[in-house]
Amino acid sequence: MKSLYLPLCILIMVSSCKNDTKSSNTATSNNDSITLIERAKAIHERVITLDTHCDINIKNFTDSINYTQNLESQVNLPKMKAGGLDVAWFIVYTGQDTLSTEGYQKAYDNAMSKFNAIHKLVDDIAPNQIELALNSNDVRRISKSGKKVAMIGIENGYPVGTEISNVEKFYNLGARYMSLSHNGHSQLCDSNTGEEDGVWLHNGLSDLGKEVVKEMNRLGMMIDVSHPSKESMRQMIELSKAPIIASHSSARALCDHSRNLDDEQLEWMKQNGGVIQTVAFQAYTNTEKNDARNKAIKDIRKEIATSLGTTWYDWNDMKGLSDDEKNAFFELRAKIIKLADKKAENMSNFPPKVNVSDFVDHIDYMVKKIGLEHVGISSDFDGGGGIEGWSDASETFNVTLELVKRGYTEKEIEMLWSGNLLRVLDEVQAVAQKS
Repeated sequence: MKSLYLPLCILIMVSSCKNDTKSSNTATSNNDSITLIERAKAIHERVITLDTHCDINIKNFTDSINYTQNLESQVNLPKMKAGGLDVAWFIVYTGQDTLSTEGYQKAYDNAMSKFNAIHKLVDDIAPNQIELALNSNDVRRISKSGKKVAMIGIENGYPVGTEISNVEKFYNLGARYMSLSHNGHSQLCDSNTGEEDGVWLHNGLSDLGKEVVKEMNRLGMMIDVSHPSKESMRQMIELSKAPIIASHSSARALCDHSRNLDDEQLEWMKQNGGVIQTVAFQAYTNTEKNDARNKAIKDIRKEIATSLGTTWYDWNDMKGLSDDEKNAFFELRAKIIKLADKKAENMSNFPPKVNVSDFVDHIDYMVKKIGLEHVGISSDFDGGGGIEGWSDASETFNVTLELVKRGYTEKEIEMLWSGNLLRVLDEVQAVAQKS
């Protein structure tokens, strides 16, 4: 059974019900709310909750500082246990650099350091608390045992370099999905970032990228289209013999950002049998709301960053930073945001945050557009993700609660949280077994 911290709202409602004798209607309403929360809690404990995108910093995978501790990171074992998050896909991410031998080697070394960190966690640091899963049967077995589940995804195929054998090497280390690009065109395919200036490198997939798609099919590794360009995605679907995923994207119709999928892309995913893992990233959930708050809070964040001896960077500002500089900033980013938010709470008429309701709006939209079996859930925690109500893994229950409020059944919630993604993984691995 999952260990959940009861939401504060339950305690508040219970207290209200005990003391309120003025209105039977109010008491009935509160009782109904408590009943709904208790039903949501029971569902949350029964279903397997799976988040397809949790970034990592290797500094949090040492003997002295690691995920057995309740660190500042949005994901760690205490927070997973508190929020009832069962499965975290830890991400082997490398930023885009030059398409050169030196660039590929640096990216490969970075990727290997993250693979090693994840294996250190499950093999040495906390083998009694978390275990690596390689398929859906592993997920169900490990979850049933009471341990948390680790899975591995690769964000950016750049560390593959020009050695296609690296794809199998990464697969053997546990990677079960990979995107072929990130923010910038890789040697494998174009990125969504090409929309900004209209400059494309391959007009979709490169020849090597096409071979990598075939190799991923052969091995049983899911193809992730969250960062590649629309044309890259179209060509991947055309070439792939297996369904694909978008590991952390939302609906472009609700939030016009190139990282989200437009209605045509959603239809492609439906026809392909794939799944879109709706992402709890403020800028990809509600741009207007996010921009208004960021504009209002930017000076506060700058002031706090300065007091902590660093500089505040917006996402566009970070494009020019090295990976080391980005990692150094991310170590303090969450703290800066938290302190700024606390200060903003005491300011009247301050623009609200993007919240869980905004997030589930995207789930609703895509469910109605292409069917529930093609929609899932992701956070992008420790990589910029997080919204009000699901700001870290300890608040995972709030997503289930919002789904229950909107009338989703337990079976539907199970499909959204893990069933759809694991179904795609099964189908991808079945294609590999036939090849």
